[in-house]
Amino acid sequence: MGFASYPEVVVGLLLVFFVPGYALTKATFPEWRLRGREAYRRLVETFTLSFVISIVLTVLVGYALLAAAPGGFQAYWTAPVLEAVLAGIAAVGFAVGWFRGAYRREPPPAPPVDAGEERDPWEISRELERIGREERRLAHELRTHANDPAESARLRERATRLQEERAELQAHREAEYAT
Repeated sequence: MGFASYPEVVVGLLLVFFVPGYALTKATFPEWRLRGREAYRRLVETFTLSFVISIVLTVLVGYALLAAAPGGFQAYWTAPVLEAVLAGIAAVGFAVGWFRGAYRREPPPAPPVDAGEERDPWEISRELERIGREERRLAHELRTHANDPAESARLRERATRLQEERAELQAHREAEYAT
């Protein structure tokens, strides 16, 4: 038995540590994209899931091969049964992801949310931050338009609506945490 070449090592490591998990992650969450506002979070989630799922698949497939092989399973580079099985799983995952729209330019619609389901806490936090920024901007505009009564009245009305929106979001968030 000789040493494997560098391309074989790279392909083997990718098959064991990344590719099957990535294919299954994209098949499971086809709406996830690695761009936009949530790009960094999705990147971390995708790579973490890909790594963990690939390791789990490697262990499960290795155990199944060990249990199924009459003389025991031995993973040599000259007989890459484990890599072939993992490549097959990755191919099925890529096919399912392709069918579900994971690789299209525009993401498929996210799964529908039940009416009784909680809102995403990150979504509520981002909305509260947006309202805070808008309130600070309006306060600045009120200071700069103090001599214009019509503009000041319009800005105060907008600030009041934002305060009501903030209070509603905070009440909703507190009600979710109370249950």
